Amino acid sequence: MKRFLVLQLRPEDEAADEEFAAFLARGGLGEAQVRRIRLDRAPIPELSLDDYAGVIVGGGPGCVSDPPGKKTALEARIEADILSLMPAIVGRDMPFMGCCYGLGILAHHMGGRVAQGRFGEPIGGVDCTVTEHGARDPLLAGLPGTFRALVGHKEAVETLPEGVAHLVSAPSCPVQMVRTGRNVYATQFHPEANGESFATRIRIYRDRGYFDPADAGRLTEMCLAEDITVPERILAGFVTRYGDVAA
Repeated sequence: MKRFLVLQLRPEDEAADEEFAAFLARGGLGEAQVRRIRLDRAPIPELSLDDYAGVIVGGGPGCVSDPPGKKTALEARIEADILSLMPAIVGRDMPFMGCCYGLGILAHHMGGRVAQGRFGEPIGGVDCTVTEHGARDPLLAGLPGTFRALVGHKEAVETLPEGVAHLVSAPSCPVQMVRTGRNVYATQFHPEANGESFATRIRIYRDRGYFDPADAGRLTEMCLAEDITVPERILAGFVTRYGDVAA
């Protein structure tokens, strides 16, 4: 069977390991079913997308919308590496699940507006609503029309590009989940994360400008109190839908 390609951007070992474990646990994946590549350690190697059932891109501290002069050399290289794959992924309608940063990458590649200032969301839970397009999407079939999800991001999609279906919305950030083609998905919320995941990330990223460090304790308690169940069903559904592709 083909494996899933998991691309990670987080340069902090603890954060990257926690995120990878979350992808496995909430996606229902074993380590033998994935190829993990940490782009913070080395440029993306030569690979053939034909070898993989799908691609999963995690989150990270970088922003697509940051001006070039504000990006570190590592952030710029990671962004370029992922963007270099997007023409092939979108062009062949490759199964893709972009999580948080992955939504910015997809929208940017497709010509949408990704920016900071209007729809950035503080760390915590939000009420998400499935749109009319989402209600007809096979990946969301059987899920509640409203659900809670965990978010925390500086940038967001402000204008959807042509050819992108809007699947999930929220009052604080309208574009929470999209699809282009039949198989290319991305979410602003974190489908892999629960309260424990965010507690770890709050500790690691407390000085990265997402929140006032003095609020770390309050935010941690708030995230741990959230009952997050539907987002992981979306991730697990993606794995189930595309994981039975014969090699």
